[in-house]
Amino acid sequence: MKIFLGPAGSPGGKTLGAMKIVRELGLHSMELAFGHGVTMGNETAKEVGRENKKHGVRISIHAPYYINLNSSDRKKVEDSKKRILDTCERAHHIGAKKVVFHSGYYHDDRKKAYGSICAGIAEVIDAIKRNRWDVELLPETAGRVKQFGDLDEIIQISRETGCSFCVDPAHIFARNNGKIDYEEMFDRLKETKEKDLHFHFSGVAYSEKGEKHHLTLGDGGPDFKAFAEELIARKRGATIISESPVTWKDSLAMKKILENLGHSFDR
Repeated sequence: MKIFLGPAGSPGGKTLGAMKIVRELGLHSMELAFGHGVTMGNETAKEVGRENKKHGVRISIHAPYYINLNSSDRKKVEDSKKRILDTCERAHHIGAKKVVFHSGYYHDDRKKAYGSICAGIAEVIDAIKRNRWDVELLPETAGRVKQFGDLDEIIQISRETGCSFCVDPAHIFARNNGKIDYEEMFDRLKETKEKDLHFHFSGVAYSEKGEKHHLTLGDGGPDFKAFAEELIARKRGATIISESPVTWKDSLAMKKILENLGHSFDR
């Protein structure tokens, strides 16, 4: 069982120097944040990939936030697919295998939203295959009540399209008004074929509408130690990306908790 820990975004400013810093910190992964747009060119992506061959960091990418595969505006849907594909193209050149994204909103019709988002993801997967990019899509569990993506929806859409998925316990916690059952969550994940689970983790502030914003680990639920205990008990391989306000520091805090529970990391 291998567990990979790391920050969302670069811990040291520029991406090209980030992989070296991640490894020096004793961490193992990093998720590049394209949240406000795909501004990295393909040549830079190739350079990042070459640099990472020296360090062996497991890199994933979070696609832009401006994605809604269930919009009534067809142009917004097409633009959303392009943003995902632009991210996938950079990921391919970097050697990043996983592209995480939020799929869209319900707009008062969950069944229609599911169908539209499922179809959109299937179209993007077809384009990935045509381009022969070695990348997989990870729709993420969403933290706001109006957003598509409770755990069941993410698992079901993975089964139907063949995509993977990203689970954020903080989002589940916020969406469920401060409640999460890790045993139940891992029981549901056991039903999937995923051998290497991809998680985001942080504290979270929430209201009746769900997630408000991320918090530092321990400043708000969910409880990471309880999550770590269940992960180790289930013997599941995982990548855990910290999305807290102090990403790399909380990655190190997570590492210490896992080590105290008996898990041994390879450098």
